[in-house]
Amino acid sequence: MRLTNEQIERYSRQIILKEVGGKGQEKLLNSKVLVIGAGGLGSPALLYLASAGVGTIGIVDGDKVDITNLQRQIIHFTEDVNKEKIYSAKEKIAKINPHVRVITYNTKVNASNIREIVREFDFIIDGTDNFPAKFLINDACFFEKKPFSHGGILRFQGQTFTYLPENACYRCIFDSPPPKGVVPTCSEAGIIGVMAGLLGVIQASEAIKYILSAGQLLTNKLLFVDLLNIEFRTINFKKNKNCPLCGENPKIKDLIDYETEICDLKN
Repeated sequence: MRLTNEQIERYSRQIILKEVGGKGQEKLLNSKVLVIGAGGLGSPALLYLASAGVGTIGIVDGDKVDITNLQRQIIHFTEDVNKEKIYSAKEKIAKINPHVRVITYNTKVNASNIREIVREFDFIIDGTDNFPAKFLINDACFFEKKPFSHGGILRFQGQTFTYLPENACYRCIFDSPPPKGVVPTCSEAGIIGVMAGLLGVIQASEAIKYILSAGQLLTNKLLFVDLLNIEFRTINFKKNKNCPLCGENPKIKDLIDYETEICDLKN
């Protein structure tokens, strides 16, 4: 698909970048990025992916907008309370960029549906808020050989890394979800809204760089951010030969649905 004159004008500030150019912008236009979770991380990621001109954006979320979401989930407005998040997000994307095709999945990912969903996309962004979903996304992307960006946030802190096939995966660092109740949810521990915004933007940046084949990705690197003390640390790690998923003697042969703890103030 070639750029129209209107699109050339719309994306002109990107196109003049040597890392993008007309060919790069066409790559974005022809790309497909899936965002799992239209919440704190997914909201800024969706807005910037659409603004950048990613041609097809998938959104997976089975929840409705709650008033407690509005403090950090910036794609949703007050009038969207009680509306399905996927439709609220789709409406905002259409207003930002009518050229973007949006595919919605009004569901939560699970072992029976996730591989079929991620299979259709070039890059996956994990915007979920619970460990079972994060391990499920990691495993599905490993089996489907799909790159993805992991993101996790709590209080004033966040972490992110990017998985590329044949490199270290999420289980190379954390082999399994923590026991239920050990790690507090954001409803128990709290979350500053701007932390979600910062990390979600980094995840969108990783997706865009991957599509453009530009710069360095957070592959085999865990970026840790502490906004309270303004600290940014990058921790290098390697593919773990003992990883239960991608190691030399893998034990995990299929997807696992772990018990989920929901980040919900009402619970």
